[in-house]
This record gives sequence, C-alpha cells and structure tokens, in this order.
Amino acid sequence: MELVNTHAHTALCGHGEGSVEELVASAVAAGVGTLAVTEHYPLTPRYDPDEFLSMPARYLEEYCDTVERVRTGNPGIEILLGCEFDWLGTAEDRDLSAVDFARFELVLGSVHFVDGWAFDSPSSRGRWEELGADYIWDRYFDTWCEAVLSDLPFTVMAHPDLAKKFGHYPSFGLEKHYQKAAEACRVAGRMVEVNTSGAHYACKEMYPAPALLREFCRAGVPCTLGTDAHHPDNAARGIQDGYHLLYECGYREVTVPTREGDRRRVTIE
Repeated sequence: MELVNTHAHTALCGHGEGSVEELVASAVAAGVGTLAVTEHYPLTPRYDPDEFLSMPARYLEEYCDTVERVRTGNPGIEILLGCEFDWLGTAEDRDLSAVDFARFELVLGSVHFVDGWAFDSPSSRGRWEELGADYIWDRYFDTWCEAVLSDLPFTVMAHPDLAKKFGHYPSFGLEKHYQKAAEACRVAGRMVEVNTSGAHYACKEMYPAPALLREFCRAGVPCTLGTDAHHPDNAARGIQDGYHLLYECGYREVTVPTREGDRRRVTIE
C-alpha cells in the first residue's frame, strides 16, 4: 500500500537536519507516495530565544519557495506545503490572521507548551520533578483539548499524547483524558495522527498510545500517519509499523489530506 508521511522537518528549525531537497530525495527512495513538509512555524523570542524550537521567521518565505520548487521537480511524489503550529492559547503573542495560514496546505496543531514552558524540551526536564507528572498530564490534556476546539485551521492534531515523551506517567489512569480528547476531536471534526517517532524516545511507544487510538477510532476520528522526521533518513521510519498499530486499534484505512484541502483514504492492507 501507499506509504504516507504527513509530518516531517528539516534543518530550517534549530533541532532538525537536512534540506528540503534531501528530505524529499529520501522519501522518494523509500517509496513514499505522499509527503507533507511541516516545518515548525516561527515562535517569538519569548518562547524560542535560541531559535532552537522553531523555524526563524526570516526563513519563512525561503521555506515556502523551496517546497514549491522541489515539488515541481519531483512529479512522482505528492508533496504538501505544511507547517506545525504551536498552540499557545491565551498566551499567544504572535499577530496572526487567516492570511498567515492561507499558503499552507496542511497545518499540524501541536501542544508543546504547558503554562508557557516547553514540557517536551530536554532543557526543561527538571520541571517535571518540580511540578509533578499528575499536574503536567492534567494541564497537557486540558490544553490539547482547548487547541482542538479552537478556531485555528488545524488540519491534523499532532502526537496526541506527547506528554509521555520522557516516560513520566501520572499516578492515575488516563481513561478520562482519552475519552475527553476523542470527544473533542469528534465535535470539532479534527483529524489526528499516528506519529511513529515516539517509539524512539524514552516512552518507547508511538503517539498515541493504543488505548487512546482506540478511543479515537470508536469516536470516528479520522487518522493519518507521520514519522515526525527531523533527519532525511527518517522520512519513512516506522510507517509500516504505524499501519499495523492503526489496524490493531480498529482502523481499516489511513486518511490522507490533499493539496486541495480534501481528504482521501488508503485501505490498510
């Protein structure tokens, strides 16, 4: 079946490697049929003073132009121009309008910040001990559901249970949060993703956990798949395993956003 990757990055963000050209070449070599290049949308110095977490604003036009040029030269693969946009809620300090999103064919909605700090950044790991896993998990899912129910034009909600990245879990069961997350997506008509990168972090598990993915499936939430590649070599990493997880959790098809803003479906074989 077609290999789909709707989440990938380059060296234009401070923690990625490789160019758009190298990412696409790797995807083509691996047989990927659809690739969304989704660089981290620029943050302000307040949230990203070292230009490590996101793509600097001065690169935005270059990024968009490069993706357009590279896909013109690679007609054998469907390439979407996308971005990964951090939900900051009431702490949003960027002056945004519909025009800022109009150029993108796919917008990943992400929650990397809880109460203003990047909970999944290695430099912030000490705050997990300070605040405690129970508090962080509660705030994470509250914030994630706020993003889902917002009026921002998110195409796909990325890595739904990112809070598990470092392997820290709460003392309570997560069922209520899983049900709340699935219901929010159902009400808002959002898509989610299986993100294969989680298998390579301390949590040793793709995002989302099987129990959460089953809740999404029961709620009828469409699901796509991304590798969250930050290096060209990972353009197809774990895609087949991701399809297996989708199937095991009840999905029989992967949903693929299109350049025109529609959705198509690929049967999981």
